[in-house]
Amino acid sequence: MVGGGVVDDGGRRLGEAELGCGLGRRATLVQFSSAFCQPCRATRRTLAEVAAMVDGVAHVEIDAEERLALVRDLEIVRTPTVLVLDAAGRIVRRAAGQPRRADVIAALGQAV
Repeated sequence: MVGGGVVDDGGRRLGEAELGCGLGRRATLVQFSSAFCQPCRATRRTLAEVAAMVDGVAHVEIDAEERLALVRDLEIVRTPTVLVLDAAGRIVRRAAGQPRRADVIAALGQAV
């Protein structure tokens, strides 16, 4: 994924309390967006398509402006930013910018 990589978030986990919904059974794609972000709309479509293709993967979109405390805590500096979580909610990949579908699928390989 653009600007992505394996990250060491100190074993940081996200769950229903932070996301506002449950995790995917196998992995979760978490997208931080903002209202007037054109790449965020394209990212939303890409992540939704991948989540629909891969069994057990959920896509969660978070409005960065409404969740500033979480954005600061996770050091999100631009939108879109995508976090790939494994089944336990651990952050295994992080990417900023609009991802390509193939890159998202490859990143999911680290989570499932």
